[in-house]
Amino acid sequence: MIDYKKFSLDNGLRVLVHEDTSTPLVAMNVLYDVGSRDEDPDMTGLAHLFEHLMFGGSKNIPDYDTPLQLVGGENNAFTNNDITNYYLTIPSQNIETGFWLESDRMLELDFSQKNLDTQKNVVIEEFNQRYLNQPYGDAMLKLRPLAYKVHPYRWPTIGMDMSHIKNTELEQIKKFFFAHYAPNNAIITLAGNITYDLAFNLTQKWFGPIEMRNVKLRNLPVEPLQTEERILIIEKDVPSNALFKVWHVGTRNDTDFFTLDLITDLLAGGESGRLHTKLVREKKLFSEINAYISSDIDPGLITIHGKLMKGVDMQHAEEAVNDVIASLLNGDRISDEMEKVKNKFESSSVFSNTSILNKAMNLSFCELLGNAGLINQEVDSYRKVTPEMMLEATRRYFVPSNCSTIYYKSTRKEK
Repeated sequence: MIDYKKFSLDNGLRVLVHEDTSTPLVAMNVLYDVGSRDEDPDMTGLAHLFEHLMFGGSKNIPDYDTPLQLVGGENNAFTNNDITNYYLTIPSQNIETGFWLESDRMLELDFSQKNLDTQKNVVIEEFNQRYLNQPYGDAMLKLRPLAYKVHPYRWPTIGMDMSHIKNTELEQIKKFFFAHYAPNNAIITLAGNITYDLAFNLTQKWFGPIEMRNVKLRNLPVEPLQTEERILIIEKDVPSNALFKVWHVGTRNDTDFFTLDLITDLLAGGESGRLHTKLVREKKLFSEINAYISSDIDPGLITIHGKLMKGVDMQHAEEAVNDVIASLLNGDRISDEMEKVKNKFESSSVFSNTSILNKAMNLSFCELLGNAGLINQEVDSYRKVTPEMMLEATRRYFVPSNCSTIYYKSTRKEK
């Protein structure tokens, strides 16, 4: 059981505190309720760009990293479809430095052309390296707009086109910042060697003076139900043929989420997963294959992707994948396999939550979902999944009309 206390400031900032005196450190997690789904289709990638800009200096502090490192702190951040998350760990006696740094960049960034140009170049280089210069790196650039037609999940977090980042101007950056980076659009979680009283006093001191802002209302288009199979063939100089398949599923808060997550664990829970056992080890159709659920707040995707062995026919490989999925409808041995993946999840959850940083992140995200107490209910939610629930979810979601597929066909000639 992870205990926590919660309070809110007059400016709308929500704060969670988990006290753990077994560590000399404090983890501070600052979650902003803004991700790539909040971008304009003609100007994508801004949420991710801001992740970089936030380390380029704030209104009163020109350098974020150095003051933190001087007091023994470490930090990082990530952006996804739904959130932008900043986090640091620091010796407890120096925690006020974290409050000072995080509050100043919530107050206002260093909106300089030099900082913007620097970070734009960093993001463009990241795009080139991860998406264009890697084999199959453009898979999500192709797969997302195949699966989504109107919802902003149709572009990846980094953006759908780097011309959007190249053409971003300073005024657009300022507008995006003040529309999303606000105390009333953020959740702070403190976990570790800090008392509730100290957390309250420091939050009031450093974040209390920041005024509430007019956060842009979220009014996203609802993705229509997919009613027919979608297929895209890509011929490219990649090492081998590859298969990418996605199926639409519900939201992170849907009761089916835990069932579908267990299904992906059954299919691809390491080398003991059905996909690896049947298609890599036994039939040798794939050199590697994986499955996962996106865990998006809005309706997301289950993805299966694998790289084919040389000489394997694409249609034969795909039929084999479908056969493994269909095997879930045969109840034989599924109870034993379910118990294994449930045990594995429980042990990984317990181990994960021994980290104060993981606890801070998980509490923040559960609070965003509507209830921080969900962090203590996850294991039970997985435990409640039955074989009948898995059979029903398989029948409901893994159907051709709900599937989008990319076939990568290698044009590389064998030497």
